[in-house]
Amino acid sequence: MNASRREFLRCFAMSAAVAAASGTGLAGLAQAADDNRPDKWVKGVCRYCGTGCGVMVGVKNGKAVAIQGDPNNHNAGLLCLKGSMLIPVLNSRERVTQPMLRRQKGGKLEPVSWDEALDLMAKKFRASIDTYGPNSVAWYGSGQCLTEETYVANKIFKGGFGTNNVDGNPRLCMASAVGGYLTSFGKDEPMGTYADIDHASCFFIIGSNTSEAHPVLFRRIARRKQMEPGVKIIVADPRRTNTSRIADLHIAFRPGTDLALMHSMAWVIINEELDNPRFWQRYVNFMGVDGKPSDFEGYKAFLENFRPEKAAEICRIPVEQIYAAARAFAESPATMSLWCMGINQRVQGVFANNLIHNLHLLTGQICRPGATPFSLTGQPNACGGVRDGGALSHLLPAGRMVVNPKHRAEMEQLWGLPEGRIAPKPGYHTVALFEALGRGDVKCMLICETNPAQTLPNLNKFHKAMSNPESFIVCIEAFPDAVTLQFADLVLAPAFWCERDGVYGCGERRYALTEKAVEPPAQCRPTVNTLVEFAKRAGVDPKLVNFRNAEDVWNEWRMVSKGTTYDFSGMTRDRLRKESGLIWPCPGEDHPGTNLRYVRGQDPNVPADHPDRFFFYGKPDGKAVIWMRPYKGAAEEPDAEYPLYLTSMRVIDHWHTATMTGKVPELQKANPAAYVEINPQDAEKAGIRQDDTVIVETRRAAMELPARVSDVCRPGLIAVPFFDPKKLVNKFFLDAFDPASQEPEYKICAARIRKA
Repeated sequence: MNASRREFLRCFAMSAAVAAASGTGLAGLAQAADDNRPDKWVKGVCRYCGTGCGVMVGVKNGKAVAIQGDPNNHNAGLLCLKGSMLIPVLNSRERVTQPMLRRQKGGKLEPVSWDEALDLMAKKFRASIDTYGPNSVAWYGSGQCLTEETYVANKIFKGGFGTNNVDGNPRLCMASAVGGYLTSFGKDEPMGTYADIDHASCFFIIGSNTSEAHPVLFRRIARRKQMEPGVKIIVADPRRTNTSRIADLHIAFRPGTDLALMHSMAWVIINEELDNPRFWQRYVNFMGVDGKPSDFEGYKAFLENFRPEKAAEICRIPVEQIYAAARAFAESPATMSLWCMGINQRVQGVFANNLIHNLHLLTGQICRPGATPFSLTGQPNACGGVRDGGALSHLLPAGRMVVNPKHRAEMEQLWGLPEGRIAPKPGYHTVALFEALGRGDVKCMLICETNPAQTLPNLNKFHKAMSNPESFIVCIEAFPDAVTLQFADLVLAPAFWCERDGVYGCGERRYALTEKAVEPPAQCRPTVNTLVEFAKRAGVDPKLVNFRNAEDVWNEWRMVSKGTTYDFSGMTRDRLRKESGLIWPCPGEDHPGTNLRYVRGQDPNVPADHPDRFFFYGKPDGKAVIWMRPYKGAAEEPDAEYPLYLTSMRVIDHWHTATMTGKVPELQKANPAAYVEINPQDAEKAGIRQDDTVIVETRRAAMELPARVSDVCRPGLIAVPFFDPKKLVNKFFLDAFDPASQEPEYKICAARIRKA
């Protein structure tokens, strides 16, 4: 990162609290200067990250002309730079505006009618199912799809076709967070909300560059620190990011050693008697390395392997940092942990999540305002549509599991299916799914609102798989420059963002409605309608997909959640139209939503007369779990041949594969192409200077990139962003994955670098 850009980002971050306090943001300032006033404002949700900021879309003469933050949503009217520039994306001329068919492999995509497209699609899927069985077809969805779209697809494939080959890109980013919540607490999703930021006195941020990936939340953290000077911020990250520059303590540990760091923090907490025995004795079980029950003494003995002096050597950090972090975490009146891909995208991702939860359970820093472990979410509906909606290969809606006979029976009854219709075996997870496509075991795949030809790891392998001449790949995609369309046989044109209505569920369990503001291009259809029509033509019982519109789907999904611990049956469409989001559980139309889960009298699943103040109802005995997780390194560590660590990162200007942000000239100009960050020490050894063209190489790929020499990366680490479709840096990374979550390890592989 060059100096001018770093200074810009630093100013952007440090002005956050001022902007928040004044109630103005970039979008508001832009709107104030605009004389072309909208005729009306329509409520919605930002299309980008999992923060789920509320927006108001300004419409004039039937066209979206402006955007500003919703003052009644959690973001209080604030938007980040990307969110404030969504209108050019919506109005971009670079849109898929009609169905397109590739009549032969290697040929060009040609316009076709909707009838021809849907008839061919239905014929291909039905023939594959009839000839090779239901597991020969698959859905690959996205945390960008609306909840209604994901629910219908899940129902069609698992209930209608009888296959659990339903997965999506949240497997690539949030699956380890899901695994961590499930194994520690028995249920997915955070127990707190964004409001905890306003009450926390210590922030433990690990594996998250919040300032660039979740800018509005970072503003809120910065505001909290500005308003309460005693607030402490600890950032644990091998890169010295913009986030770490406002930290009181930055721990630049060696990549992949954060498990040792957190075990060592637990050792300090126990040995300095900073733990909370009143809490853990009543509300916690201990589980050994072998997965069998243990106790506190067993945990203490286990942690002897991670004394601070030993852990500091493993992590290659000053030992004093471990003590300082542990003391600040435990002694703070309220500590909030925040993490994202740096923790999740690892072969030890679930274990790393467990260790964050361990620290909160050990100290009692949990289930009260400001004290909570909080997983940040990468996509706008990864939580509401995929995690809550059960649209992964091992899940069913509202926390149900494919392998659980009771859960399958419940869904069969709710969906009006015959007994045994839902297959008892999980389908292919993402890496296995695309491997099956390459082998020919999966013949037909429907990919919706995601770009796996750019986002999958080890891309050379999966490009080959997607090129299987016997496969039939259908993409529902709004933008023609998505790399995945190069492999598509059929492309269907969707209505985009506020061209149709539907619900997103963001990282704080908040469900909010994006209302239809404008009409889509003439040949672009809402994806719910497309899926329903496809299912009928493919022979699915019409009663199973008897939906007229997205509101019908939402009402059925509410009833599917009723009586579960996710219950949001009280979130009627009318309420969502009137309110700027509601937080589940929300079991009745007069229920205000739940800010704190597992707490007596606050969570509707823990009644006011419950004998315990806290009840972790996801576990049979109501107790959470502290895990003794073994320390292991990355799947591929540096060696003499490839001596550097390589990691993937985000940038503030772009989101994911830049199919949207690349349509905004200001954002594209600010960061037009991929690059590689390198520490000055490593650059000097390799004879590399600022902006030199260098060759980055791993065991899977080599690529020329411009060098950015700075202190952002610690010595021995280089980093690349993955937004650039002309530089597919995910070719570098191996497709090893966490055996528990099946989430790939994008964050660590071995690399080398030289001047071109």
